[in-house]
Amino acid sequence: MKSASETRQPHHQPRLANFPFDPTRLPFFYGTAVLVCGTLGVLASAPGQTVGVSVFTDFLIESHHLSRSWISFAYLAGTIASAFLITRAGRWYDQFGGRWVSTASAAMLAIVLIGMSYSDAIAESMASMLPPQYSQQASFVVLSLGFFAMRFFGQGMLTLSSRNMVLEWFEQRRGMALAFIGISIAFGFSVTPAFFEWLIQKGGWSWAWRSIAVIVATYSIAAFVFGRSRPEDHGLLPDGPFAKKDRKSHAETLSGRQFTLSEARQTYSFWVFTFSAVLTGLVLTSLSFHVVSFFADAGMERSQAVAIFVPAAFASVVVEFVGSWLSDFIKLKYLAMVQLVGILTLSLSLSFLDSGPSLVFVVLGMGLMQGMFGIISAATWPRFYGRAHLGAISGFSTSIMVAGTAVGPYLFSVAHDQFGSYRPATLVCALAALVLLAAAPRADRPH
Repeated sequence: MKSASETRQPHHQPRLANFPFDPTRLPFFYGTAVLVCGTLGVLASAPGQTVGVSVFTDFLIESHHLSRSWISFAYLAGTIASAFLITRAGRWYDQFGGRWVSTASAAMLAIVLIGMSYSDAIAESMASMLPPQYSQQASFVVLSLGFFAMRFFGQGMLTLSSRNMVLEWFEQRRGMALAFIGISIAFGFSVTPAFFEWLIQKGGWSWAWRSIAVIVATYSIAAFVFGRSRPEDHGLLPDGPFAKKDRKSHAETLSGRQFTLSEARQTYSFWVFTFSAVLTGLVLTSLSFHVVSFFADAGMERSQAVAIFVPAAFASVVVEFVGSWLSDFIKLKYLAMVQLVGILTLSLSLSFLDSGPSLVFVVLGMGLMQGMFGIISAATWPRFYGRAHLGAISGFSTSIMVAGTAVGPYLFSVAHDQFGSYRPATLVCALAALVLLAAAPRADRPH
């Protein structure tokens, strides 16, 4: 069995690896530049994330003359379709590297945003070739395809490649790199809706999407100029001068055996961590989608519902910073257990939501769950399964998680329609968290 360094060390330098400049000639460890570049890449994916798309929903309803249910279903269809291709995107990452995939996915996202800015005209043109009764179906098809492309290139390819590119450059200090990414994203995504809304008010929703496309295209150029796929491509090693030679082996920091995707899927830990991420995404998306309804059922106002995300965001930032630092020293299964305790706390507090102490537990549960999610969903795969097939392994796990985020709100809606309450759904999530919590103590790094 080859060592990690033997597996990753290239026989020849990839083409254009040092264009337009050689990172080894700079007076600092280039991983720090990749960290900034990768973080900006994840932020550039915001137009394809739910936080970015949701700002445009009402304008799409008005322009396309579709109901909210049809728009939501188009978003669901596009998201699920994108989930099926994310594993393939991960393989592209392994083949071409984070620099090229980030560059290409950002460029494609910019093109898609321009297309979406003309979606009403495209749908109208398509409808003109069909009988009048099919005009709504034309809009549905156009928006479903648009949402698919936005989710695939934004939430899928750009996020995966940008984050993984950073993880390639850090190993022993991976936790601190994730802390920087997590805190930047937490604050960046928190201002995204307001920024997008400002653009819409300034020039309309179509102009806003075209303006955002220019920003994303600018990042595509930056990714090509400053992004670098792997330190080994330049004769460097992860962590550079920050590497510590005396790090204790039981901390799981250093990658061990290099697993293929099929080998990773055969391990117990892969499914424990994957299902923990899926459950987190499902619960968080469902709450975000139905938050006003959740609080209305408990007799609270819309303003109270929306306000819950502010203290939860601050709690998650603190949890993620502390957890990221700890992840460089302790086993990831302990952080996964904290994440699952957060899911359990949130699910139970939502099951018995009122205007009293349960709100405190909602904030606490969201903080623990969100804060640990960013660490677990990123750090697990390179640490447990190596970097040789990082894209395929993380992509497969991400595809399952994305599917979970897509179907979660729908399943919660069904529960509410059938039982008049979200409680059956939240209790099932609490039970799932308990099962995973019982399974987590055995989720060690495979050998």
